[in-house]
Amino acid sequence: MEQEAQALVDEFAMFDDWMDKYQYLIDMGAGLPRIDDAYKTDEYRISGCQAQVWLRAEDNDGRIRFTADSDAQITRGLIAMLIRVLNNQPARDVAQADVSFLDGIGMKDHLSPTRKNGLDSMIKQIRLYAAALAAKHNTTSQHRATT
Repeated sequence: MEQEAQALVDEFAMFDDWMDKYQYLIDMGAGLPRIDDAYKTDEYRISGCQAQVWLRAEDNDGRIRFTADSDAQITRGLIAMLIRVLNNQPARDVAQADVSFLDGIGMKDHLSPTRKNGLDSMIKQIRLYAAALAAKHNTTSQHRATT
């Protein structure tokens, strides 16, 4: 996770102008692993975001795999950035992940208050999914150990 987070900070540092950084963010969103339309429901919608954002997490043998989408380009880029760093990582690590790379990019300083709240909601939902998956995986492992 740390290497991927640092790579993102370095990539954004290549741009001097924030309009270029926003364009890069939008381009990242275009490459987002998209959620299947069947999951674009209220159950998978992240509350607290002005734009619609759907996020799904799957267990991949103790690692968490995300798919997502948004109806707004910058928001899609924000969730794509988070997924790039946190996807296919151990769920217990994602639940406690350090997302200070966002400060290294300066992202929170350049988002509107509503987008900032939405980004915080995305992070919160990712951590909740990861914590639930880690707890499930831990319970399953303990059950196997006692049988």
